[in-house]
Amino acid sequence: MGEVVRTVVFMMALISCNALLDLSGVHEVKGTWMGSTTLPCTYRPSDDFTQETLIWSMERDDSTSTVFRRDNSGDHILLSKFRDRVSVPKHSPGDASLLIKKLEIPDSGHYTCQVIWRSKNNSLIKKEVTTTVKVVKVAATKPVIRASEPGLTFAPGARTSLTCVASGSPPISYRWFRSGPGGEALLLSSQAKLAWDSLQPSDTGTYFCEAENRVGARAVQQSDAVELTVRGPPQAAPPPHLYALPAALGVAALGALAAALLRRRRRKAVDLLNNVCFFSHSTADDTRLEADVEVPDSCLLKETNSKTETPSDSFPMQDNGYDNIRITKNPDYENLVNAMESEY
Repeated sequence: MGEVVRTVVFMMALISCNALLDLSGVHEVKGTWMGSTTLPCTYRPSDDFTQETLIWSMERDDSTSTVFRRDNSGDHILLSKFRDRVSVPKHSPGDASLLIKKLEIPDSGHYTCQVIWRSKNNSLIKKEVTTTVKVVKVAATKPVIRASEPGLTFAPGARTSLTCVASGSPPISYRWFRSGPGGEALLLSSQAKLAWDSLQPSDTGTYFCEAENRVGARAVQQSDAVELTVRGPPQAAPPPHLYALPAALGVAALGALAAALLRRRRRKAVDLLNNVCFFSHSTADDTRLEADVEVPDSCLLKETNSKTETPSDSFPMQDNGYDNIRITKNPDYENLVNAMESEY
C-alpha cells in the first residue's frame, strides 16, 4: 500500500513538473524579407528547476546547425551568417524566444528551441519545440499619413509635420507631393516625414505621399490626400519702442546728409565766384557783397574814378551802411547765377 502511494506521488510530481516546464511556441512564422521576426519559446519558471542550457538550431536542406547556445559560459552565436542578427532575452525568466533581424531568403527553415533544466536533486529535464520559418518578399502597402498634431488646421507660425507610413519589405522609399492647378503634383521631399518649422498661409493646400520598395514590379502605392489649412489672426505688430532706435538713426542720417550737401554747395559757390568779380566801387574802401557766402578778397576791387562809371543798370545798396556802394549787373554773372540755381 505504501509503495502504491509513493508511486502516485511521484507520478503527480512528474505531471506537475511537465506542466511547469512545458515549452510554448508556434508551428509556423512568416517573416518579411529584410524585416524582423520573433520565434516564440516560453515556459513557466519554477523554483525547483534551474535553466541549464538553451539551444536554438536550424534545419535546412537536410542539415542541422546550431544557431545560438546559452550556458554557464554565456551566449554564443555559432553561425557566422547570423552574427549580429539574432538575440534571446537575458533578464526575462521563462522567455527563450529567438529574435532574428534583417531576414534573408536563406533564413527560411525549421528552427528548434531546446531547453535543459537541472532540478535540486541534479536530475536533468529536456524539452523542445519546433517552428517553421518562411521568409517572403512583400510589396509595399498603401501608405497612410500620420500628423504630429491632432487636426490639420493651424494658425500662422505653428510647427507641425506629416509622416508617410507603409508596410512591406524594406527598404521602402517615400516621396511627398503637393497638388497643383490642373492636377499637377509638385514634388516636395524624398523622405518619410514632411515638416514645417513655421507654417504660413501659403502652405495651405492638398498633400499626399507615395511608397515603393524593390519587390516584384515595384508598384508605387499612393496615399489618400489630406487638406492642410493655415488660417488665423495676423501676427501682432512689434512694440512701438522697437521702431524708436531706427527712426532716430534715420533722422540723424538725414541731418548729416543735408549738412554735407550744404557744405558742398558752399564750396562750389566759392569756387565759381573766385573766377568772377562783379563789384563796382565809388571809393577806395574795400567793400563786400552781403550774401550767403563770403566773397573772396580777390573779388574786392578799388574804383579808380567814380566819374567814369556807367550809371545804367546800377542801384544804391542801403542795408549794410555803405550808402555809396553800387552794384553793376554783369551778363556773365547773371548766366552764372542761373546755372547755379538750375543745379540746386
